[in-house]
Amino acid sequence: MNQADTAWMLISTALVLLMTPALAFFYGGLVRSKNALNTMMMSFISMGFVGVLWALVGYSLAFSIGNDWIGDLSNMGLRGVGLEEKGTIPHLLFMAFQATFCIITAALISGAIVERMRFSAYVTFISLWALLVYAPIAHWVWGGGWLADMGALDFAGGTVVHVNAGVAALVAAAVVGRRHEYRGSLLPHSVPLTLLGSGLLWFGWFGFNAGSALAANNIAALAFVTTMLAPAATLVVWTFLDLLRSGKPTAVGAATAIVVGLVAVTPAAGFINPINAILLGGLAAIPSYFALIIRARTTLDDTLDVVAAHGVGGTVGALLTGVFAERAVNGLADGLLYGNPGQVGVQALAVAAAIVYSGAMSFILLKVIGAFMPLQVGVSDEGPGLDITQHGEEAYLHVGGASSQAHAG
Repeated sequence: MNQADTAWMLISTALVLLMTPALAFFYGGLVRSKNALNTMMMSFISMGFVGVLWALVGYSLAFSIGNDWIGDLSNMGLRGVGLEEKGTIPHLLFMAFQATFCIITAALISGAIVERMRFSAYVTFISLWALLVYAPIAHWVWGGGWLADMGALDFAGGTVVHVNAGVAALVAAAVVGRRHEYRGSLLPHSVPLTLLGSGLLWFGWFGFNAGSALAANNIAALAFVTTMLAPAATLVVWTFLDLLRSGKPTAVGAATAIVVGLVAVTPAAGFINPINAILLGGLAAIPSYFALIIRARTTLDDTLDVVAAHGVGGTVGALLTGVFAERAVNGLADGLLYGNPGQVGVQALAVAAAIVYSGAMSFILLKVIGAFMPLQVGVSDEGPGLDITQHGEEAYLHVGGASSQAHAG
């Protein structure tokens, strides 16, 4: 047992858990005020339901030995998961660190269906999704499964977290359907709240990426620096794209750019050098920026553009990991730039596998849940806002608002 490693992983676990409330701020500021609490609750509730299910079943499915496709139930209920060593840290701490990843991955999906999905249906979906979709893909990549055997590189979750959540978000947006009040992109009610969320996400992401070294070592330091530089480069390129397109750099664009850069560097953080991290972050801005524009011209109601930020950003990051990976940095594998073009193919196969499995399973889960309960709220519930109709509360009390009228009555 290494005390320095344990201390760093305790901090990293707390940092990654903080990312879920940070996501709530980021998403919450982007919606209309009448749906702010509901949107934030969709992130917070994941810490409860997904967190408990991870300890009971999910961790065992993802990280016990099992086979190439899924873990077994040998660690169910945290059986055999105690204070013994897992690498150089307590096994329980490793389990908790991985729990925070599952929690935020499930919460990411909510951005595609905010302002219209029934809260009970959403909680049912992410609970089942965490066990039946996230856990198997985590096992494939990090639990000794078939993608790990193939040599797929995913340092902290480009495929496991972002591609996975992005595809599930796309399917959820399509299956749940558009808002009854859908008029295209919506105006955020609190851009400062979104900026706060993006800043806290960046802060927490140091635990997400550098913590994935699972030790206080040189690889953690490398991942820490690449996590600082890549989103910085994305922010620069995104600002120029905003200037070229509209003549003004936007605050929502800046917040989005930071998240896209963080998403893109996640699979590569411990595999690339800092200068290549700048290149990766800058390149990643372009596909996601134009994906946002293209989506806005379609009828797909991916409300907060989870697909463009996480699906596209995660895919680009995973593929560029196959380009920029450097054995001299991490000791594992070279990418295209260093004489190993086959790594790009391995990365592409891993991304494709996640897309197919997550897409199919998410569709099946939503259809099964929809057979037992409505997925979408009705017009009468959507109109007043989901804060009131789903939770009986409002983020902001206004004279003449729904709650004040109820009290007056």
